[in-house]
Amino acid sequence: MKRRLVFLACLIFAIPNFATSQARALDPNSVASIFDRLATSKFLADPSIYVIDEKTGQVVYEKNATSPRKPASVLKLLSAAAAYSYLQPTQRFTTSVWVGSKAKSIVIQGSLDPWFSLNDLQAKKMGRTSLPRIEYNSLSALKKANPGSIRNSTIYYSNLYPQDIANIKAFFVKHGVNPRLTRVSDKQASELSSEQILSSDSPELQEILAYTLTWSDNLLAERIARLASFAAGHSLDDAGVGQTFNEVLRNLGIETTNLVTQDASGLSKENRITAKQVGNLLLKIREDSKFAPLIGGLPIGGITGTLRHRFIETAPQAVGLIKAKTGTLNGTANLAGYVESGDREYAFVIIADRLSKTNSAENRARDTVDRILGKIAFPVLPGMSEQPQDQIVITEETSN
Repeated sequence: MKRRLVFLACLIFAIPNFATSQARALDPNSVASIFDRLATSKFLADPSIYVIDEKTGQVVYEKNATSPRKPASVLKLLSAAAAYSYLQPTQRFTTSVWVGSKAKSIVIQGSLDPWFSLNDLQAKKMGRTSLPRIEYNSLSALKKANPGSIRNSTIYYSNLYPQDIANIKAFFVKHGVNPRLTRVSDKQASELSSEQILSSDSPELQEILAYTLTWSDNLLAERIARLASFAAGHSLDDAGVGQTFNEVLRNLGIETTNLVTQDASGLSKENRITAKQVGNLLLKIREDSKFAPLIGGLPIGGITGTLRHRFIETAPQAVGLIKAKTGTLNGTANLAGYVESGDREYAFVIIADRLSKTNSAENRARDTVDRILGKIAFPVLPGMSEQPQDQIVITEETSN
């Protein structure tokens, strides 16, 4: 952390000199020239690219922009957009556990909390609902309330995810109890509850979503998208999520041709989206204040989340000036977000999903993307004004 702070301090002091040499590379024509020269790099393997000037809405550059490509975790932008479209950012999720009114029973009143943790230490540190805490306290209370054998007990539950139900079942079996897990409605769960054992509240949804985007958490993205799907009136599964994603884009005035979604996290290699669709989504959410927490949750280049190690060596001048969602699969190295360039900001999408399936190929692609954006990124300086543009000579940089 100290090294990074020293690096950022040096960068700040270097800005005046940097401004002199780079302030003239800010206009859309120059940005298009940069992408046109560097996007043909063999290290990007015929990528799909879309760049928009947010000030005017002008398409600055596009290459293969309507070609259906694998989004990888860039798809999480749609998961978050769906959440902010159909859920309240201040929503919290409460899970309570009760001794049942029936003999040898426990009741778990859930709320489809996506923030469950399988690790109790992590849960305490991050304010997450701890599944181990629920399990151990439930078992202890069950034994205390029912002297004698509790082997054939019943666990009534409402609004829990299948994975959490399976974990609870496995815990009890491991401790010599073979419980019958019975799903009930919220009303039934309340009627079957007698004495509360514990209750846990999640942080606000916007905090959970920020973590999801910053660290590209697959499980959280899946669960949150399903919550949004249910709130939108669709099913709580992949099919419902697909319907919801299409609906979100249509409601924002974005065409959905060629959009294929098999999950909400981007893990499926069957997912398809176009750079143009993602770019237009980035533009639309930038224009609507309700999506501001989504943008605030994006990783910042060289500073936070999945971008914390990017740009520092490849394009140090871009550190802190890029907010974007990464997307990584075998043979795929994507990036989509925003780059500050003086008094302008550009929304960009770079989908490089035709790489060789090696770490070195993916690393070279990421380095190339960093260098492209590094030629555009420029901070807003006091009193800075646009200047006439000189011709910019750009040479392709290679990765060692």
